[in-house]
This record gives sequence, C-alpha cells and structure tokens, in this order.
Amino acid sequence: MRTYFIEDRKEIDEVIRACKTCFLAMSVDNQPYVLPMNFALDGDSIILHSAMEGRMWETIKTNPQVCINWTLGEELAWQDERVGCSYRVKSKSVNVEGKVEFIDDFDEKYRCLSVLMKQYSDREFKFGTPAVKNVGIFKVQIENITAKEFGAKAITPWNS
Repeated sequence: MRTYFIEDRKEIDEVIRACKTCFLAMSVDNQPYVLPMNFALDGDSIILHSAMEGRMWETIKTNPQVCINWTLGEELAWQDERVGCSYRVKSKSVNVEGKVEFIDDFDEKYRCLSVLMKQYSDREFKFGTPAVKNVGIFKVQIENITAKEFGAKAITPWNS
C-alpha cells in the first residue's frame, strides 16, 4: 500500500467539504494546542468561529500562525493480516498552514456565519444582532496546502 500526494485542488476541496470537523493546531511559547472545530471552506480561506475568550482565543491572538487538518476515512487495510507492519488506515488527509485574521465587521461576520452553516445544512439561516456581535469569527488564509491519500493500492500496469 502506498501514500500518494493529492495535487488536484478540486479533489482536495472535496476531501475538506466531506469532513464535519477540522483540527486547529496552534502554539504559544513552544506549547502546542489542538482543538476540533466546525469550519467552512470559503475560496482560499477557512472560516472558524468560537467564543471570544479562552485558551484558544488567547493563543491565536499571541501567535496567529496555525495549521488545520482534515482527515477523511478510517478503513483498516493490510497486505498480510499476519504482518503488523503491513497494516494501514485507508484515508485522505489535508493540511493547511496560514495566519489567523480576526473578523470584526458585522456584515462580514454575518456572511461568514451563513457560509459556515452551508457546510452543515442546505437550509437558509438568519442570525440576530446579539448572536453576530457576540461570536468570534476568524479566517485563515491558505498560505500552504498539502494533501495525501494513505493506504492506496500501488498503481501498476496490471491494475491501473
């Protein structure tokens, strides 16, 4: 079984959109911190939201450089069930590196909340003024994006 880089941005976006959770990695004073979060892909940005307080908020205010991971698939596969090193989880994974941009503009926060909800529902939602004002919205502009497929069958002339 092989690991292949996924180069096609359309396929990468499909992996991201198929996930329900991303993992946001951040660091301050060489102390790493990772949280599962809801998200939305918005062109070349990732939209995230949270309360405007707490460890995550303070960490990204101090160091806005973050990494986001999505992993899709958990099927266990092996080449020989008697050989431990031949086991693999078949999956696809995307990593994005970028810098947090805090969104304060009311209209942009409202738009971001609408985009977030489209990740999870086809319904149209309205958001009250207090809800928009009291939620923390931030975007991560994609500076670097990589994706891999793990546990794929080797591509050979006889099975391609």
